[in-house]
Amino acid sequence: MPRPGFENEQQVLDYMRKIAIGQSGFSTFLGLEPVRCWEGHAEIEMAVKPEMTQHHGFAHGAIVGMMADNACAWAASSAVGDVVTGSYTINLLAPARGDVLRSKGTVVKAGRRQVVVRAEVWSEAAETDPVLVAIAQATIVPTGIPSAPMS
Repeated sequence: MPRPGFENEQQVLDYMRKIAIGQSGFSTFLGLEPVRCWEGHAEIEMAVKPEMTQHHGFAHGAIVGMMADNACAWAASSAVGDVVTGSYTINLLAPARGDVLRSKGTVVKAGRRQVVVRAEVWSEAAETDPVLVAIAQATIVPTGIPSAPMS
């Protein structure tokens, strides 16, 4: 189920950099980097900056939630086109102590009115193995707005 209007994953990644990140002040500020966005799967990474941490030095829960939300939305968009988040539920499993957060989303079921997606958020540090810090499930809503590849 490749994203409507795109022939390959590289076109989608370029589009996500230009539109989903480039036209979002928040995503640009955070420095999100799309790694994968194709056939119902998405992967995003982000370097954790000091201003993203809470008082113990871990990535703030809101930042972890944003990573889960974006992975879900981007995975859904790779299956059905333009989307918005309807809702999500997140379980925080461990402190996000690393230098990088990586989120991975996978479509469970794509319908015309909603897409159900699961996500995992991992914390990575050079000296340790990645740690699963959160899992989430989201209901993502297709907007019906077509997206076309960049010329």
